[in-house]
Amino acid sequence: MSHSSMASLPPDLHRYVGKTDVSEVLVRALAAKTDDTHVVTAQWPRIHRYYTSDPSGYAPHILTESIRQALALISRTAFGVPLSSRMGWQTFNLAVAASRLYTEEGDPDIRLTVTHSHVTPRKRGSVRLTASVEATRDGHHLGSAHVTYSAHPPAIYDRLRGPYADPCTATSRALPLSAPAPILTGNRRPGDVVLTATRVPRSWLLRVDTTHPVLFDHPHDHVPGMVLLEACGQAAIATVHPLRAVPTRFDTTFLRYVELDKPCLITTTRRSTADGSPDTVDVTGMQDGHEAFTSSVTVQLRSALLRPDLALA
Repeated sequence: MSHSSMASLPPDLHRYVGKTDVSEVLVRALAAKTDDTHVVTAQWPRIHRYYTSDPSGYAPHILTESIRQALALISRTAFGVPLSSRMGWQTFNLAVAASRLYTEEGDPDIRLTVTHSHVTPRKRGSVRLTASVEATRDGHHLGSAHVTYSAHPPAIYDRLRGPYADPCTATSRALPLSAPAPILTGNRRPGDVVLTATRVPRSWLLRVDTTHPVLFDHPHDHVPGMVLLEACGQAAIATVHPLRAVPTRFDTTFLRYVELDKPCLITTTRRSTADGSPDTVDVTGMQDGHEAFTSSVTVQLRSALLRPDLALA
C-alpha cells in the first residue's frame, strides 16, 4: 500500500481485543500505512476505574493495555490470526514518558504506530510475531515498545497446556485470595494490589483476584501477562518505598505460564545509581522452583516529574 487506508472495525471489536466488557475497549480506529505498519488510535477515559488510581495521572500500564489491544486487533485483521487462536507474550519491553501520563478534562487520543518486522507461520497454524510500537499523545512522544508474541490454534494450545487448558476449570482451582500488601495500599485501592507481603524483605506472593473486573474480565487458564506486568511495577514501587516512584520502563521476559493454583514468589533487587539517574529494580517471579518471568523495571521519583505544559511556564 502506498498510502494510509482506514479499516472498518468489526462490530464485535471487544472479541478481537480480548475483552468481555465493551467499556474496557480502548482502541477506536485502525489504519494501514503499509503491509507491515499500522496506526491504531486509542482513547483513554479521563478517569479509568483501574488505571487512574491517582486522579491526577494515569498508571503506566494503561499504555501497555492499549498496545496489547492494538496488537491483538492488527494480528487478527491484517495477518489472519483467527479469533479462536490463543495469544501470549514472550518478551514485552516498554518505555513510557511519565510526564505525559497526566489526566485532563477530555479523553486524550493516543496514536500507536505499530510495525511488524516478523510474522512467521509455524507448524499446524501457530504464528510468531515481532512488533515495534511508537506512541504519541497530542503529537508528543508518549512511549515505545518492542514485543515478541505468538498465537496458537486451539489444538496446539490445548496440547501445550494439558490439564490447564480449560479457562473455567483453571479459574475454579485458583488459590484463595490473600491480603494485599499494606505498603502498596497508600497509592492503590486494596482490591487493585496484586502482591501479598511475606516475612522476607523484598519478597511477595502474587495476589490473584480472578473476580477483578479489569484484570480478569473473563476466565483465564493462567495468570495473564497484564497481571504479571502489574506485579512487576508494584514490586518496584514497594522496593523503593518510602520514596514515591513511577515505573517508566519494563524489560520483561516471560519464560513459563504462571498457574492459578500454585503460589508464585516475587523477589526484587534494587540497583541504585550514585548520579541521581532513575533506579532500576530487577524483579523475578518463581513458581514450582522455576523462573516464570523476569523484568528490569526503571522507576522515576514523583518529585522529578512535572507536567510538560508547566515545565514551559
